[in-house]
Amino acid sequence: MSKLPHVTWLRAFEAAARHSSFSGAADELNLTPAAVSQHIRLLEKHLGDDLFKRLPHGVTLTDRGQAYALPIRKAFTEMQDATAGLFARRTKRHLHIRTSVTYGALVLAPRLAEFSTRHPDIELHVTTAVWSDRLDDPNIDIDIRYGTGNWSEPHIWQLSQETGVVVCRADHAAKFGPKLDISKVAMDRRVLVMGSEVEWQRLSTQYSLELGSADHTITADSSLMALQILLGGSGAAILHESFARPYLDQGLLVSPFDYHLPIREAYYMIVGNDAVNRSEVTAFRDWLINGV
Repeated sequence: MSKLPHVTWLRAFEAAARHSSFSGAADELNLTPAAVSQHIRLLEKHLGDDLFKRLPHGVTLTDRGQAYALPIRKAFTEMQDATAGLFARRTKRHLHIRTSVTYGALVLAPRLAEFSTRHPDIELHVTTAVWSDRLDDPNIDIDIRYGTGNWSEPHIWQLSQETGVVVCRADHAAKFGPKLDISKVAMDRRVLVMGSEVEWQRLSTQYSLELGSADHTITADSSLMALQILLGGSGAAILHESFARPYLDQGLLVSPFDYHLPIREAYYMIVGNDAVNRSEVTAFRDWLINGV
């Protein structure tokens, strides 16, 4: 015999063998007992042998039926496992993160592949905002925010302690000659970041530099925008070293002075009350803060 029996007949046989009942198989397969009986009769005719003994109250497998039921059941189990393993939609946990645009682009985004490798079952949804001071969107689980940390939300973790450095293009620094004077650089052209316009004055005070006002300024709404402005050769800026580092490492910008300005503000992770106990939130927090 070369032709395999119809799978519908085999399914009816396997179910009836497990239940020792055509009625039980019918309930499982959403068929009538008569339909199950017909499928099994067609299978027996195809095989040329009886698989069940019909009794006054139910059925029982023949010896040949018992021997046949084991490999058929194994085959159906293997098909079910293969289908589930290859094609079943796995349950994903979802995590919605809002972050400041610069922190998101320069610090968080380059690291997300590492998190996804560690937690493939967590699907991340990342959005950015230039300014954020409250969890005003119920869909946001984690808010990464810049400030002093004195917000009303109860679940806050500090992510960084920032230091500011002076950065510019190498050719911009070179135009002031071999004996670089920060006073000349500071008075020429400055790129300021909105909300941090006082950093040059703070640097001047900390190092007793007596820096005056710049001849020309450009104000950007984010450090990311300020970095792009600097790449165009539009002066110098005091920016967070963590933001400037990728540009410095690639030689796109330079930090020509050994001044390091402690920044009073920092980046914080804020978690909503409804999300704080979720396992995916805890996993992301532990990874971002502790690297685990």
